[in-house]
Amino acid sequence: MRLRLGEREYDLTTRAVVMGVVNRTPDSFYDQGRYFDMDRSLKLAEELVTDGADIIDVGGVKAGPGPEVDLEEELDRVIPAIEALHDRIDVPLSVDTWRAEVARQAYAAGAVAGNDISGFADPEYLPVSAAANATVVATHIRLAPRVRDPEPAYPDDDVVTAVADFLGDRARRAERAGIPPERIVLDAGLDLGKTWQQSLALLRASERLSDLGYPLLLSASNKTFLGRFLDLEIDERNDASLAAAALGVTLGCRIVRAHDVKGTRRVCDVLAATLEAA
Repeated sequence: MRLRLGEREYDLTTRAVVMGVVNRTPDSFYDQGRYFDMDRSLKLAEELVTDGADIIDVGGVKAGPGPEVDLEEELDRVIPAIEALHDRIDVPLSVDTWRAEVARQAYAAGAVAGNDISGFADPEYLPVSAAANATVVATHIRLAPRVRDPEPAYPDDDVVTAVADFLGDRARRAERAGIPPERIVLDAGLDLGKTWQQSLALLRASERLSDLGYPLLLSASNKTFLGRFLDLEIDERNDASLAAAALGVTLGCRIVRAHDVKGTRRVCDVLAATLEAA
């Protein structure tokens, strides 16, 4: 399996790439706006690259409920950051957005990937991404970004089949839009319209999801499902996040979105060395 980000190509046979997170939001679930300031967000990105990030993912709106962020505000948060990072760091940039117009301007500013947690709800997202020769991340979500989903239910209580079917459909849509398979990434969307038990089931099912034939992204870092079953506050979940990363990569995940890039890089490097040792 291979992944293309801009002009770069990655052999994912044994290696997982690490996606560092830069949230230009005042209410991020994890850092609570610590890096909303432009200078702090740029410095964070540079530190994440030093720690081993292969990709930097820049977002301007958190996934969960909160104050409305209109198109112009989201553009103001992410486009200047992407422009600045494009000049300052030598790794591919991803934009975390479900709006096609934000993706379009981000690609023009230097991003090479669109990380869309809505599952391509905006009908222009795929055409815009195909025109820019960008990579896309198709994420499963039961309802929509920013919408509370306290009691998610799936047909026959089978969240894995529902998510696999959804992601297979979104991958086919992306290919029909002209995006090649090596530029299509899938994400089970842990915590996005799932109970903590459902998120654990999806993590365990990573091998089945990777069998869909596209690079699988794991976004488990510091998420609610880890805190719920271990009774951990958000600043206590790093070890659990690394454990989830180790299991996910072992089961086929090949992109790991992480806050602790240094620790995640070490996990991925150990697993790559182990897989290659055979």
